[in-house]
Amino acid sequence: MRCPFCSHDDTKVIDSRLVAEGGQVRRRRECTACSERYTTYETAELLMPRIIKGNGNREPFDEEKMRSGILRALEKRPVSVEDIEAAINHIKKALQATGEREVKSLVVGELVMEHLQRLDQVAFVRFASVYRDFKDLEEFRQEIDRLTNEPAESES
Repeated sequence: MRCPFCSHDDTKVIDSRLVAEGGQVRRRRECTACSERYTTYETAELLMPRIIKGNGNREPFDEEKMRSGILRALEKRPVSVEDIEAAINHIKKALQATGEREVKSLVVGELVMEHLQRLDQVAFVRFASVYRDFKDLEEFRQEIDRLTNEPAESES
């Protein structure tokens, strides 16, 4: 790393420590030319994939847009902020774990529905009704019946 004081190319690390709950490394460095010391912070740069919309358009992943949809579905439901943030973090990690540079919006929607179903089934049905564009009461009923029968199927 180049020294910020004299721009010499060679510096040495004299101390390293984990900070930010292990998400960063703090390094004390010393320039081998001018002997000035300074601190750097190192974090992993994990890029989110771009999202391929249904119409073929591509756009950057928007965490706030996803959060907004999740919060709208969970409005007035008894789910803690910690559980919501944990779900959002799991979704982001799952998207990063694909290793893909681009992911279809359907993948994001299915991940959101999967997590909402675990958090709160009412919120899941709310989100699914908009996401899957339910046309009538019968489509709601079919989804609710599927949810109702799911535990019985897993017990057998």
